Amino acid sequence: MPQIAEKESAQQWFILPGYYSWEQFEAIEALMADAPGLRITYLDGYIEFMTLGENHETISRIIAFFLQLYFYEMGIRFIPVGSATRRDRNKDVSFQPDESYYLGAKKEHPDLAVEVVITSGGTDKLTKYQRLQIAEVWFWENNQISIYRLQNKKYERVERSTLVPELDVALLVRCVQMSDVLEATNEFLNSIRRSG
Repeated sequence: MPQIAEKESAQQWFILPGYYSWEQFEAIEALMADAPGLRITYLDGYIEFMTLGENHETISRIIAFFLQLYFYEMGIRFIPVGSATRRDRNKDVSFQPDESYYLGAKKEHPDLAVEVVITSGGTDKLTKYQRLQIAEVWFWENNQISIYRLQNKKYERVERSTLVPELDVALLVRCVQMSDVLEATNEFLNSIRRSG
């Protein structure tokens, strides 16, 4: 994979004009259920559609691969739940993270979620996560990872993960950007094992 470019014409997003009830959202969601590569998000009566392009999916899968490799190497118990829909009618929210994980035991919602941002979106992604009190959200944007930690019911940007404080995020970013996944895997593993 060549150096990752953040421009991708195949990925698009738009917000459906107007305000929609939860029932209307569910009806629209059911109509679009068989549309491949389409994500539908609901927040406070607004419905957002996003198509997923190849670049988005490649980055998402590579990040997931390295995170799971790290968990395995460090002996961290985890349950990967990918982009499983997170929803709560009482909190007016429904969305799919790009990747998500329970660390340790399964809970009401995952501990860690990853969002790959290729094109900007309309609804505030952190607001959605805040409704469900997900401990950490990592954003991949402009070839960097930004970590947001839920503290006092609000997200604050932090330099280091609280969930996996020993993870070298700069190493992760560097390996995700490498053109050869096998070479990147060797570098990632060797670095983890040297520091461990």
